[in-house]
Amino acid sequence: MQIDRMFGILTILLQNDRVTAKHLAEKFEVSTRTIGRDIDALCRAGMPLISYAGAGGGVSIAEGFKLDRSILTAQELSGIMAALKAIGSVSSASRIEQTLDKLGANNNTMVSSHEPIIINLASHYQGHLTSSIEAIKSAVAGRQIIEFDYYYSKGEAHKRIEPYFIAFQWTSWYVFGFCLERQDWRIFKLTRLQNIAVCDETYAIRDIPPEKHNFNSHFSDDIKLVALFDPSVEYQLIETYGLQSYTKTTEGLLLQIGFTNRSYILSWLMSFGDKVKVVEPSSIAEEIKFAAEKILSFYS
Repeated sequence: MQIDRMFGILTILLQNDRVTAKHLAEKFEVSTRTIGRDIDALCRAGMPLISYAGAGGGVSIAEGFKLDRSILTAQELSGIMAALKAIGSVSSASRIEQTLDKLGANNNTMVSSHEPIIINLASHYQGHLTSSIEAIKSAVAGRQIIEFDYYYSKGEAHKRIEPYFIAFQWTSWYVFGFCLERQDWRIFKLTRLQNIAVCDETYAIRDIPPEKHNFNSHFSDDIKLVALFDPSVEYQLIETYGLQSYTKTTEGLLLQIGFTNRSYILSWLMSFGDKVKVVEPSSIAEEIKFAAEKILSFYS
């Protein structure tokens, strides 16, 4: 969009003494001829721009011209930049960088782009994750149905949903929407989602019930786990459930939590080997015992 690009050009010029048309063209992914037309338009609008020809040439704003940027404080800009960089880790880098340029995110401004906080929301599956997020964002904007293959504990299923939100929760990315098969609101983990397609079919906006809008409600911790851990794995309990999740006893570290995903809690407990003993529920203890005996038989 020309107005958007022209605003970005003006902001970059405000942060630099002189900028070449080639540099601006690369930043905004257009030709130098297009940048030239944008510069002419800015001049006609009354911006005091000066062009320099030859080696070391470029475009600059006349000395003495200033633009009031006091709408946002340095601290507020820093927070915005940290958030933009986090989104940039799973989104289109060029668009994020252009936005940062508009905010004056370089070393010569009152706010440095080198923030002390680094947030990377990507995973080991960066390519798949980014393409899925971009496709879902496009579908939400156009109110288009999406379909995909979904892998979960019961196997594989083909899903068609009306997408509403992309959420980052519980250290993972999810898409929240109305499942046409179940006729109910559902949340799906993006790393388990394959072969996503944005359909031409559109949908009318539905009212989301308040209880469904709370993503935590989709994972009710209705099963209670009581387990004793060896003190040597204390750091792992802190890392997973926090410092207040357990109590120290003469028998070990007593953990009492609720859980929903049975397969996850089983694999998590078994990762501790002989450093944990399940007290409740007995069914979980029996499953671990059975799994351990089966593993033993492999090496007998």
